[in-house]
Amino acid sequence: MATDISLAAVRAAAKRIGASVVRTPLERSLDLSELYGVDVWLKFECFQLTGSFKLRGALNALMLLDAPAQVVTASAGNHGLGVARAAALLGVGSTVVVPKTASQVKVDALLQSGAELVLVGDTYDDAEAAAIRLAHERGLPFISAYNDVAVIAGGGTVALEVFEDLPGVRELVVPAGGGGLLSGMGIAAHGLDPEARVYGVQSEASPALHAALDAGRLVPVQVLDSLADGLAGNVEAGSMTFELIQRHVARVELVSEQAIADAMHWLLVHERVVVEGSAAVGVAALLERKIVPVGPIVLVLTGRNVARTVLQEYVHGPVRIPSLRGDPG
Repeated sequence: MATDISLAAVRAAAKRIGASVVRTPLERSLDLSELYGVDVWLKFECFQLTGSFKLRGALNALMLLDAPAQVVTASAGNHGLGVARAAALLGVGSTVVVPKTASQVKVDALLQSGAELVLVGDTYDDAEAAAIRLAHERGLPFISAYNDVAVIAGGGTVALEVFEDLPGVRELVVPAGGGGLLSGMGIAAHGLDPEARVYGVQSEASPALHAALDAGRLVPVQVLDSLADGLAGNVEAGSMTFELIQRHVARVELVSEQAIADAMHWLLVHERVVVEGSAAVGVAALLERKIVPVGPIVLVLTGRNVARTVLQEYVHGPVRIPSLRGDPG
């Protein structure tokens, strides 16, 4: 099934969803560019409708279904918001299953989204298993947050916009959870420029794709609490994203929780933008020198749905951020 996803599918998705999503800004970061001596650009998917890139894949998936009355999904929050918004646009009902530990700001948004909200279990893995069972019991389509051809193609539309706005881009850095966005952007990037390098970034607290690439297969990992809650969880057995990542991604790096907090602070201070931990992992990888850019390089800031309490506890106050002067190491 993974071989069915192509640049043509991503282009078709862009045409299909274009009228209902925001074409988000791509801006050069003056401070990061000075720090690394190459052009570093930021793709502000945090300004997408619903507060994250997830609407792209959700809308593409629902538009390709044969007029369902209802759909079911599992989410850490952002994908559920994307499905709920897409369903509302298309006049379809939606049920979103999230873990009881989901970010309160995302739960609050889902309560106002018009979707039926179901809270199950303590982890994303629990919620995903419950949602798949619920969809089967009700005879309804299940819209995976990542293991879905249409969702992956929808995510790939981010890369199309990047290459249209910055044709000379050489590197892309993409937050990775289940790998849907990373897969889609890798497919699109290599369809447009086979020499482009695509990197994924995960938290050390939830290293499923990193571990899978090391092992050569999907393996279960321990999932700990993380500021990057939207990237947390194991990957569904047999997920097509793993094969696509093996094919289209140079590597997946891991960053620490401290680095994620530092990157959130960096973006707040230097770019005047609030992002959630999941969106900050690419900047964290640069600040920790896990990725040393050749440039031009684009970092995707995937979402902004972060609780005020998280900002107050982890982002406010002094943090370890390299000086803009001298060697970034």
